[in-house]
Amino acid sequence: MSFVTVSNLWQRYGTRSILERVNVDIHEGEFISIVGASGCGKSTFLRMLLAQEQPYRGEIRIDGGTPAREPNLERGVVFQKYSVFPHLSVRDNLIAAESFNTPFGRLSRNARKAAGRRADDMLERIGLNHVAHQYPASLSGGMQQRLAIGQAMNAKPRILLLDEPFGALDPGTRLQMHDFLMELRDETNMTVFMVTHDLQEGFKLGDRVLVFDKPRWDPHDPGRYGATITYDFDARDGGIPFQMKEETDVSE
Repeated sequence: MSFVTVSNLWQRYGTRSILERVNVDIHEGEFISIVGASGCGKSTFLRMLLAQEQPYRGEIRIDGGTPAREPNLERGVVFQKYSVFPHLSVRDNLIAAESFNTPFGRLSRNARKAAGRRADDMLERIGLNHVAHQYPASLSGGMQQRLAIGQAMNAKPRILLLDEPFGALDPGTRLQMHDFLMELRDETNMTVFMVTHDLQEGFKLGDRVLVFDKPRWDPHDPGRYGATITYDFDARDGGIPFQMKEETDVSE
């Protein structure tokens, strides 16, 4: 049964088409890599999954629910630039993630103690317990990104959205982060969407690789047509395309 259902999704900014005719079904626990040329709508698609943007047409449903009108706790997000609170310690960053679930973002004394225990457990899982009381600025790039992922996961989202999460890291740290992310994914069975420009990374981490591209192009009006999913590869079977989107002329 489909967990994330994307139906006839379109997006445009003014008269410029970004995405068109995007249809895809994702099972719970799948890791989806999203690749494609710059400007083909990958990050726009991620923002719509987050419900940070609303589609021009079509809808996204999570587990059969009503399409979200704004970001909610079902969805955690990690960007390329470390999305942590610089004024909070490493430990307090994780505790803060739990306050997202509470009215006015505040925890009671007992709830804060319990959140502290869970933060300590997460710090051990992500290998940052030795820097719990330091501030993010004192950490390396890989450590900051581990903190960002740990923070996102501490809010217990059903879907984790990653937008070029390792693009700013050196090659060695990037490989360590790959292992770290896959370990967490195996432990939680979380559904993951990751935008990346690195094809090798996409096929290494993803169960499926979605390729975004423009099947239609007007040289006189480059913004007339948007991108869509042109290939859907099963990366678990050596990258064999199990679904190739047919190029059809569907007008608005």
